[in-house]
Amino acid sequence: MATKRKVNNLLALAVLAVLAERPMHRYEIATTIRERGKDRDMDVKWGSLYTVVNNLEKAGFLEVVGSERDGARPERTIFTITDAGRAELADWTRDLIAEPEPEHHRFTAGLSVMAGLAPEEVAELLGRRADALDRAIETARRELEEITGSGLSRLFIVESEYDLAMLEAEASWTRALREEITGGTFPDLELWHRAHASGLKPAEAFALFERGPTG
Repeated sequence: MATKRKVNNLLALAVLAVLAERPMHRYEIATTIRERGKDRDMDVKWGSLYTVVNNLEKAGFLEVVGSERDGARPERTIFTITDAGRAELADWTRDLIAEPEPEHHRFTAGLSVMAGLAPEEVAELLGRRADALDRAIETARRELEEITGSGLSRLFIVESEYDLAMLEAEASWTRALREEITGGTFPDLELWHRAHASGLKPAEAFALFERGPTG
């Protein structure tokens, strides 16, 4: 049976991952997370780093191994990962890779209420999104080529490959949905047009869709 985690935000995962390399103080932890690009992969909230490190220590996943002072700067506490922390990192990584989990997505939220806009406007907005995705894809491809060309092992860039694949899939799906709307093949498109052309209130429009084309 899996144990219940004491700390479960992704910044904690990033902290455990970089401390698995060597002991570090908080500033070095933050610098290494940025250098590894984990702040992009994990949507890191830097303001909570101090609290996250403390919570990991309280949970027994980190321990203090010393301190250092650089000139007039305040003394910096150095942390290392414990055996329990390594086990937690491994278990957490297994869960993230093997177990699909619903994730909130702004695009999904917008799609869920797109009936509130006219079909023509939705099609125009989808076109704008697809164009923006194309730009993001171009940037992602260029960055991936640069990283690959640097000689870095693929083991450390597979997340960038995944991000690119997801962007490409979203762009393809977004364009396909737009083509259904503009081409007239989207189900209930006539009702959708009628609801907006008639200026129906949301409750009236919902009732129209419930009745269907013959209502």
